[in-house]
Amino acid sequence: MIEDRDELARTPAHDLALSCIEAGIEAAQPERVIAEHVSVEGDTLRIVDTQYDLTAYDEIVLLGGGKAADVVARALGDVLDDRIDRGLVVTTDPVETAAVEVVEGAHPVPDERAREGAREILDRAREHGERALLLVPITGGGSALLPLPAGDVRLRDLQAITETLVESGAAIEEINAVRKHLSAIKGGGLAAAAAPATVVGLVFSDVVGDDPATIASGPTAPDATTYEDALAVLDQYDVDAPGPVVDHLEAGAAGERSETPSGELPHVDNHVLANAWTALSAAESVVADTDYEPVVLSSRIRGEATEAALSQVAIAEECRATGNPIEPPAVFLSGGEATVTVLGNGEGGPNLEFALRAGLALPEGVVCASVDTDGSDGATDAAGAIVDGETVADPMAARRALVENDAVSVLDDAGALLETGPTGTNVNDLRVLVVESDG
Repeated sequence: MIEDRDELARTPAHDLALSCIEAGIEAAQPERVIAEHVSVEGDTLRIVDTQYDLTAYDEIVLLGGGKAADVVARALGDVLDDRIDRGLVVTTDPVETAAVEVVEGAHPVPDERAREGAREILDRAREHGERALLLVPITGGGSALLPLPAGDVRLRDLQAITETLVESGAAIEEINAVRKHLSAIKGGGLAAAAAPATVVGLVFSDVVGDDPATIASGPTAPDATTYEDALAVLDQYDVDAPGPVVDHLEAGAAGERSETPSGELPHVDNHVLANAWTALSAAESVVADTDYEPVVLSSRIRGEATEAALSQVAIAEECRATGNPIEPPAVFLSGGEATVTVLGNGEGGPNLEFALRAGLALPEGVVCASVDTDGSDGATDAAGAIVDGETVADPMAARRALVENDAVSVLDDAGALLETGPTGTNVNDLRVLVVESDG
């Protein structure tokens, strides 16, 4: 999975860190997740603990979006055999599926292909009656891949506001509060359009807390945010939004546009099938088979990547120096979603900045690996990086790179990049700190 793995695994600690990363990504693969949580026995479809009587439906249709939506669709096809009548998903790197059409769109900034794919999905959702079962794969990246501007908002307005919000350092919940109120399909829009059909969201979470209303901006979930909340986000981060965006949100706040669905959606079930704990548990199991003690710090790490890096380095330092909170050898694991406030013009992402900042502070005997489980950190081709205290040869150059948001340049020169290509899943960040004992 990891390119040039043998070269990167230059010590047992490096090898263990890489094994944790690989195990976490593999555990979140849709084929494994779907096989574990979805099954068919006779005419009964089981999804987690919920059963659906397939004789109650005249057709099964699959509609969805996200970086892994196509792989989920293929895995569902394997389980349901020939029961899926048709479908359509929008994704980034399409894989072939049997009964489901796949549209390729762009991420993180939406493009025309994604818009037309989202439009077709919404149109198809409206076609079905109460004897239709709609299976909706929802994975990370769905916010960009299911854009569908509402009202007079144009695609270029969505592109501009998305790019600005991503670079502002706003949390994903805040970004998606805006995106939900600029889209006809997000914030429960898909679910509302599909009524009275039975809608089943099959969710791979890439957000802290696993709220279906936030994952991919919640196309099948009721929305607790409002137009006023969206305007507050623009104000808080001093966002210079395009005129049509501001006009649309202000009209909504004034009651001139309908709010997103906020009440119960009785025809909808949302099942979170995979999340950060999916990857963390697998990594923890890898460590448990060694002499190292695994410690999961949190699945909910968020905030600026460089600040999160210093906090976790401090824990590793304390462990090695004093044996607190646990005696080494130990491995500290974490998931979640770090962010970057972009002020420079370089190439990087949250996990790359996490790794580079950690590399500037790591003590001897500690190895750190940090990746985005979808295989692409930010807008780069790298999943993340692996570093130790000797990775950064020129600390001043590394600090300048962080100021310019150009972590890739330094980490690439150091041979520290972790490259996997598209992984076919997305449960957000996975970080590993391996702390060796003095002996």
